[in-house]
Amino acid sequence: MDLNNIVIVLARPDESRNVGAVCRAMANCGLSRLRIVGKRESFDAERVRILAIHAGQLWERAEFFDSITEATADCVVAAGTTRRRGKKRGKLLLPEEFARFASGVSDGGTVAVVFGNERTGLTEEEIDECTMGVTIPSDEGFPSLNLSHAVQIVSYQIFRESSQHSSGSVPVTLGRLSSAVGKIADDLARVGFFKLAGRGDMEKFWRDILSRAALSEGETAFIERTFDKIAGLASKNGAVPAENQ
Repeated sequence: MDLNNIVIVLARPDESRNVGAVCRAMANCGLSRLRIVGKRESFDAERVRILAIHAGQLWERAEFFDSITEATADCVVAAGTTRRRGKKRGKLLLPEEFARFASGVSDGGTVAVVFGNERTGLTEEEIDECTMGVTIPSDEGFPSLNLSHAVQIVSYQIFRESSQHSSGSVPVTLGRLSSAVGKIADDLARVGFFKLAGRGDMEKFWRDILSRAALSEGETAFIERTFDKIAGLASKNGAVPAENQ
């Protein structure tokens, strides 16, 4: 994902301090393109900078538009954030779902995430200007989120998705892992580790913990060889019970 192709759009924000807090939230997550539906002169620049802390440059570079349609005209997607569901709003994606979607399209075009006014959110007309919807689950007793908090949550998911990258190796399948665990258990049995019972629990333990490690084939084979060598050395040194030889 190209974070330079992610645009945060604020539609009609009222409070200068909230705009500053949004700048900081964006900067925390590597986002730098802010667009505002409104007029720059409507905001107190000093109040914006106070809450932006060291992200004031986002405010300085912010672009201003007369409508969401104009603000997102060069984007391939405009996702409106809303907590209200409705027949016309279609399926609303969770932030993590939207981040995965954005990852697939942001390398080839600009993706806009649109946030509404602090008090009223996005109107039905503004939602209609967007091409898809995103919702942030919250408690029904107090569902409204602060503007900068909402931006932070969505920005964080986008940042996390952009941080995902291949480790360069392919984890072995559970079938392959089960085979390796069987060999480990065989080697443990050879050195008398198991008495009357316990092998099943031990195999489950190794399978669970190794699956979470996402081992490559090379790593799996190395572990197998390690246990083989332990069992071989034990046998050579006479540490293997006679019934297991």
